[in-house]
Amino acid sequence: MPFNQLIGHDRPKAILKASILHDRVAHAYLFHGEEGIGKKLAAILFAQTVNCETPYGDQSPDACGTCRSCLQIEARTHPDFLLIEPDRELANPQIKIEQVRQLEEQIVYRPLVSPWKVYLIDDADRLTQGAANALLKTLEEPAAHSLFLLVSSRPSALPTTVRSRCQNIRFVPPARVQVEAALITQRNLPPDDAHFLSMIAQGRIGLALRTDLAEARKQQHEFSSLTDPATLRSIATILTAAESLHKSDRALEALEWMERWGRDLLLVRLGADPDHLLNRDRLPELQRAAASVQPQLLAEVLEEIQAVERHAGRNLNLQMALEQILLHLRDAVTSTAPAR
Repeated sequence: MPFNQLIGHDRPKAILKASILHDRVAHAYLFHGEEGIGKKLAAILFAQTVNCETPYGDQSPDACGTCRSCLQIEARTHPDFLLIEPDRELANPQIKIEQVRQLEEQIVYRPLVSPWKVYLIDDADRLTQGAANALLKTLEEPAAHSLFLLVSSRPSALPTTVRSRCQNIRFVPPARVQVEAALITQRNLPPDDAHFLSMIAQGRIGLALRTDLAEARKQQHEFSSLTDPATLRSIATILTAAESLHKSDRALEALEWMERWGRDLLLVRLGADPDHLLNRDRLPELQRAAASVQPQLLAEVLEEIQAVERHAGRNLNLQMALEQILLHLRDAVTSTAPAR
């Protein structure tokens, strides 16, 4: 895959290409931004580009994607490329000092076949303190032929000393139309389904490409019953639903879909373009509900949901929280319910 085919990220690509073109490649970069937007892929493509065996001539620097070096980096078999990442099978994945020691053992030697020895550290914010300290020593006195590519969705979790030794490049989510176009071409989806997945992913192209469309549509249909005004008018139904979702460990999943629906409802009530709706295919239902919704109360419900999602790991009683949110949602969207 050529570097130019990376979806979005025009500014990072321009910076990286210029560094190659003007022979100013830094010894260490920190690629940071939201999870699932293409940072790791960008790092792999940059590694391929700096070590590509096909001359780019008077064209912009890029990886050909087909030479031996590009193929070996893609397959993680290149002798001058090392990928370090946490063990994702662990409950608390970490990058341990032994992994950094492996890097240190290799860096003293010159590249075997390429101009650069490239070390890609994915989820670099998961370095243990000992591993981060060991890496810092290497970053302070890097070998001339070494290139470090740190990737992180939580750069603030990295020690300041490590961040300061890297050239920081911020990645932002691609535009929604770019994500939709990628879904249409790469997954052969119709436009409505591509729109639906792009809205769920919120610009996280990696998430959009791997999300199971059928499962997402199933969840959309299943949880839409929770927000139906007819359902919300029955307190008994609300309490039963909250208990069932809590017992099946799906309370947070339900809240996520309720938040999406509530956001759509608020947008419809405010007269926004339907193109901004996740549940665009349910516009008539949203318009009927919007006729009696109280925007201020609905906005407060959305804030409640976000607060629960932020504190979900702090022994929160999710069943009680879900009950309260559904009751408040009832007040916001049903004309017969008393206002708070």
